[in-house]
Parts: sequence; C-alpha cells; structure tokens
Amino acid sequence: MRKHFWWIIGALLLFSITVISWKPFSAIKTNSTVTKTFGAKELFAQYVSDIYNTANLQQTGMDAAVLQKAITGYLNLKLANKLSPTSNIITVIDFTKSSREKRMWIIDILKKSLILNTWVAHGQGSGDDMANRFSNNNESHESSLGFYLANEVYFGKHGRSLKLDGLDEGINSAARARGIVIHAADYVCQNTINQIGRLGRSFGCPAVSPQVSDQVINTIKGGSMLYINGNDSNYTSKLLDDTAPTHFLAPDTTGASTMAKL
Repeated sequence: MRKHFWWIIGALLLFSITVISWKPFSAIKTNSTVTKTFGAKELFAQYVSDIYNTANLQQTGMDAAVLQKAITGYLNLKLANKLSPTSNIITVIDFTKSSREKRMWIIDILKKSLILNTWVAHGQGSGDDMANRFSNNNESHESSLGFYLANEVYFGKHGRSLKLDGLDEGINSAARARGIVIHAADYVCQNTINQIGRLGRSFGCPAVSPQVSDQVINTIKGGSMLYINGNDSNYTSKLLDDTAPTHFLAPDTTGASTMAKL
C-alpha cells in the first residue's frame, strides 16, 4: 500500500512538471516571429561587415557606416531592377575625407574584394581641401551627393569620359544636364598634393588620375551604382531606407539565406 502511494505521488509530480513546462503553440510561433525580425537586421549588419572585413577596407581608411549606406542603396536599386543585371560592382566616394586621401573605392561585393582605391577630385565650388558645399545647380561648380548610375562612355574635352545619371531628385538629378561625368585630370595626383597641399578641383565632376581613368571607366560603365557621401545634414534619400534590403537578406521559412539571389 505504501509503495502504491508513492507511485501515485510520483506520477502526479511528473504530470505537474509537464503542464508547467508546456507552452501553447501560438506563443512559440509569436516568439519565432520576433526572433526572425531581429535576425534580419542582424544579418544585414553581418553581411556588410563581412564585405568590409574580407575586402580589408578598414586598412584603406574607409568608414564602415559609409559602406553600409552604399550597400543599402545598391540593394534597393537591385531590387527595383534599376541596375545592370550582371553588376556586382559598387563605387563609393567619401567627401567627408581630405582630398589628400584616396577617398574613392570600387568594390566587387559578390567577390567581397577591393578593385581600386584612388584619389578623386571634388568641385571647386565645394571647397578647397575639404568638400563642404554641395549643389544640383548648373554653373555652381559644386559636387552633388547621392546615388548615381554610371552609364555610357563618350569622348569629350577631357578625352574618354563616363556619363553619370543622378538618382536623387533635387540632389543630383541635374547631373547629366550639368555635364557631371567621370574624366581624367592631370591635377589628380601626388605631385599636385605635394605642390599645393591638396588635389586640384573640377567644375563638379568626380575627376580621377589619368593613370587610372580607363580602369575606372571600364570597370563601372554600363549601369553600375556610384554613391557619393558627404557632410550635409540636408541630404536625404529614399534609397537609404533599409527596410527592403533587410528583409531581402533575411532567412526564408526554411532558414536559408536569400543572399544567393545577388
């Protein structure tokens, strides 16, 4: 009788533990959804960080936050089918840096590799060594911030050049009408920095050294993205909204990543 009593007590105890530890299926589903949402943001940050670290961009002086802006815009444009279908190349220019620094990067984000890091000039209306004024107006001789498409090659007064189309309305949308292009300029070199303490300046174009101009043009022509970053609190862009890129990179219902779609 005593043994039978302890068996009943043990059974009741096991049942109570099972009841206490059990959770409704709806609660588990809700927690999974919250985790997945958090994971999407985390995955996007890891994706950017992986490119930044694998390409050794810190050693070149690139700001990781600037790369994240550029990749956010790239993914938004990619999802909107605004880029060349085969383009995995992004070009980033950071005008928060001195003209004495190599502040232009061309990156293959699929291979996670740096193709080129070089000097680039800003417009003479934007400032001397540092660019701190930006405009979309003709004859301002100022640079324009934001996202661009690098399009067709042509031959002009600066030789072989590359036309740019601004994608931020009111910020750089007049780029083609203003003749804002990538071209070679003799004043973009170490000798100019040595002589006057900074690079020479353009009329608003992101001019590069003649030694690398063909490489730059050949690499990014035909519909790749270019992003120019700068110190301007008034600059905003819908392409910097990370909602779509974050969800694009989130795991699907099987737990697999959609990064392979790139």
